[in-house]
Amino acid sequence: MSLPHAILTALLEKPSSGLELARRFDRSIGYFWSATHQQIYRELGRLEEAGLIRALPAAQPARGQRKEYEVLPAGRAELTAWVGTTEDPKPVRDPLLLRLRAAAVVGTGGLAAELRRHLDLHVRQLAEYTEIERRDFPPGRGAEQDRLRHLVLRAGIELETFWSQWLGEAVAEVEGMGRS
Repeated sequence: MSLPHAILTALLEKPSSGLELARRFDRSIGYFWSATHQQIYRELGRLEEAGLIRALPAAQPARGQRKEYEVLPAGRAELTAWVGTTEDPKPVRDPLLLRLRAAAVVGTGGLAAELRRHLDLHVRQLAEYTEIERRDFPPGRGAEQDRLRHLVLRAGIELETFWSQWLGEAVAEVEGMGRS
């Protein structure tokens, strides 16, 4: 996935200023595709240059006024084409997994604390996702857009569930090695 496609998606959901878009990114898309505010603003300029989005005319021109952007037909066509393309899954590149592999040859000193820290982070993220699901996707809410957004959230819940369970096992294993 690319940042331009994430921005096009967010703008099709709701035309926004760069600041509003960056805030929305922090609260939703940013859970699975992160970008800094600077990257978002830079990409907005590129998308506008490419004719995929445009700044909406301001009701009253004012210096320093925030631009609000909307997706143009060419941007919708680009996003539609991208949705239908194929892309192979990306391999997992996680430094924690590499640390575990390295610990097999140099020892586990300090690793258990780092595993517990990661476990705590994933448990908290899982709780946040579960709360979002409870709040935003009550049973019976079935509009197509909601079902697809819920499916993305479910992927996050399942990933955090996996990491929480796996890290619990990893902590037990590493701590058990120290006692042997």
